[in-house]
Amino acid sequence: MGLDDAGQAGSAQGAAGAARPLVAFDATAIPNDRSGVGRYVEEVLRALDATGHAVTIICQESDVERFTRLCPSSPIIGIPGVRGRLKRLTWEQLGLSRRARKAGARLIHSPHYTVPVFTRRRRVVTFHDATFFSQPEAHTRFKRVFFPAWIRLSRRLADRVLVVSAATASELDRYVRPLPQHPYTVVRLGVDHDRFRPSDPAVIEEMRQRLGLPERWIAFLGTIEPRKNVPALIDAYAASARRWRGDPEAFPALALAGADGWEQDITPHIERVPAPGRVMRLGYLDLDDLAPYLGGSQFVVYPSIAEGFGLPVIEAMACGAAVLTTPRLSIPEVAGDAAHYTEPDADSISWAIDTLLADDELRADLGRRGLERAAGFTWAACADGHRAVWDEVLRAHRRDVDRELA
Repeated sequence: MGLDDAGQAGSAQGAAGAARPLVAFDATAIPNDRSGVGRYVEEVLRALDATGHAVTIICQESDVERFTRLCPSSPIIGIPGVRGRLKRLTWEQLGLSRRARKAGARLIHSPHYTVPVFTRRRRVVTFHDATFFSQPEAHTRFKRVFFPAWIRLSRRLADRVLVVSAATASELDRYVRPLPQHPYTVVRLGVDHDRFRPSDPAVIEEMRQRLGLPERWIAFLGTIEPRKNVPALIDAYAASARRWRGDPEAFPALALAGADGWEQDITPHIERVPAPGRVMRLGYLDLDDLAPYLGGSQFVVYPSIAEGFGLPVIEAMACGAAVLTTPRLSIPEVAGDAAHYTEPDADSISWAIDTLLADDELRADLGRRGLERAAGFTWAACADGHRAVWDEVLRAHRRDVDRELA
């Protein structure tokens, strides 16, 4: 049994006679800014569609046009009026299963921890990290209560649970009662190699001038929130600026790209950065700017205290950038020996910054190794991992039905 009744993709308009996919993918939870989970959802659905394995995409009404463009062979159902956490969760519990049934789906994939409780459809869910248990201080009070409870419930209800790294599976087993009959399935995220690749110097220069970047910069990419450890990064950069004895014009700026998160006022840290240091807040960057931003930097620094995967790390490597990051949770699993590692405290980060600034050959070597490492991460492989799990669950369901009818 495949993903649709005829083993072929359905049509975006649900044309008469077209086979309807057996899997409904709930894309209603993704935010407007496509970082993290939003990127995962879009890329895995796009990869499935491109390889002729369409699923029914259930999304916010405002996202229909975007998904129609990304996934032209996939049936798309737009749901109005479910923006906001409470509205979406209520709809997930009361309306998602009904929509999936009407679409002919036998399995619902929920990509962000929660699943519909009352449904006759098969359920598969993705867990991205275990930091709600291991680093609760890095999350809002609401998330510290909401997500641990839902992770435990979804773990019991789902037919299978996907995790994005072996580190996440290991962490979850520390905090959530293991279910030997349903072990976690590791399906790593991928890289869009058409977008994340070394950029032409002219493209980097155009981006640099448009964003107002100096000729040399250190790049950070991520949401400005406690887990990303940005205050320690800024303090580390400030210490390196104090120790700098070279040409002041040659000291790179620290560029911070990413949306503002919660309870993270970094302004006091920025104000303490001495000359020749300079911190630039770029905000949320367009996806087309990320490759020249990352690849054109002196190096990329990602000092996160905990990651379920670490997508910016592997995307930076795909752009040919040297990467400075931490050996925490999933990051060594993703970056391997192609990154320069530091502990997440400001003093350690600062000395690591000095090391990379002083060693052109080390940065070039990390860039080469990063490119080789990143080549092994693709969204097509991630999509294949999803399909394998869905097919397994659907086959098991068919066997159960056959036994009941025997």
